[in-house]
Amino acid sequence: METPGNLFCVAAPSGAGKSSLVKALLELDSRLAVSVSHTTRAPRGQELDGREYHFVDEASFRAMVDGGEFFEYAQVHGNFYGTSRRAIQQRLDGGEDVVLEIDWQGALQIKKLFAHAVLIFILPPSWEELMQRLNRRGEDSAEVIAQRMGNARTEVAQARHFDYVIVNALFETALFDLKTVVHSQRLKYAAQRRAKSQVFASLGLG
Repeated sequence: METPGNLFCVAAPSGAGKSSLVKALLELDSRLAVSVSHTTRAPRGQELDGREYHFVDEASFRAMVDGGEFFEYAQVHGNFYGTSRRAIQQRLDGGEDVVLEIDWQGALQIKKLFAHAVLIFILPPSWEELMQRLNRRGEDSAEVIAQRMGNARTEVAQARHFDYVIVNALFETALFDLKTVVHSQRLKYAAQRRAKSQVFASLGLG
């Protein structure tokens, strides 16, 4: 499925800093739009419906699945997450670059639909640091943190299937790396041909 806009999928285990990195990237790059996923989990902290996620109950989510409204969906940590088909397609067809904060299962599903999607995995610098970050958030019980650490082992093992891997040891360095990936993708021949089709056609480039 070829579109003028680029599609970036950013995945990571809980606590690796994915959301903070994507938020900072969006503040620096006006050409990027974020797709707000749907989820059945409850809001955390200062999260707002329609900003971080569209929060829905499980019955509504399953109805959307049955209606074919998601490009991809997955169950993560006991909750469902899905990416809206209509919102993504409209933006990409309009030439916007879209970034998805997504789990590894969803990212691999997206890659099957969009061959030119760029998959980026954020790694923690160590298991010890990941545990400390989860504890510092102060949002989850010890049991939930233990579950997230267990799931992280499976999640990190999927990094080999991604196009780019960024180790988030120092936030500023990881953000620079993420910006570099986005900018480099935009300059690839295939991406430029999709984004600037009229220029390429006028120059006789296929």
